[in-house]
Amino acid sequence: MPVTKQICDSLSDMEIISKSIDDVDYFRCIYIRYEKKLKRYISQISNFSEEEAEDILQNSFLKIWKNINGYDKTIKFSSFIYRIVHNETVSLWRKSQSLEKFKEKYIYETENEDTTISKEEKIKKQKILEALNLLSEKYKEVLVLKFLENMDYEEISDILKIPEGTVATRINRAKKAFAKVIKNNKIKLEHLN
Repeated sequence: MPVTKQICDSLSDMEIISKSIDDVDYFRCIYIRYEKKLKRYISQISNFSEEEAEDILQNSFLKIWKNINGYDKTIKFSSFIYRIVHNETVSLWRKSQSLEKFKEKYIYETENEDTTISKEEKIKKQKILEALNLLSEKYKEVLVLKFLENMDYEEISDILKIPEGTVATRINRAKKAFAKVIKNNKIKLEHLN
């Protein structure tokens, strides 16, 4: 019986992992569940083209498959895979060493988002991402994980491999740095609310 989205939706991450180890077809469930979220995350923390983001995603899924037996069940599975995607993205960014390319930001939106998000919301997103791109990498990544990916401190700690206290401190400093960037660059967000 083929593995369908319906079957995947009925399984927890742990069940999918267990079934994937016995039957590779169940790994498709991981892809179905996380592909859009991970691609959005890559777009939010980098300036890679859609094709480059897709390459990062495919390389990440290969690494997830290779390391699935070594998954540490003491952390959330989503933290495990976000960490792999994060490392792949940062690694490619460091290889490219193109700061100008990194500062330019494009919003990746699915077809559904294109039709449901108002023009004002798109402009607001662009301005927020423009401001994020002016921050240092360590501040940008915690803000994206916390406020755009809606992760808690524990998940961010697992992804970035830093203590939760450091996550809290970094988020606090990042919010201040973000506010300063908004003010210093005269990025107007308030009229878009």
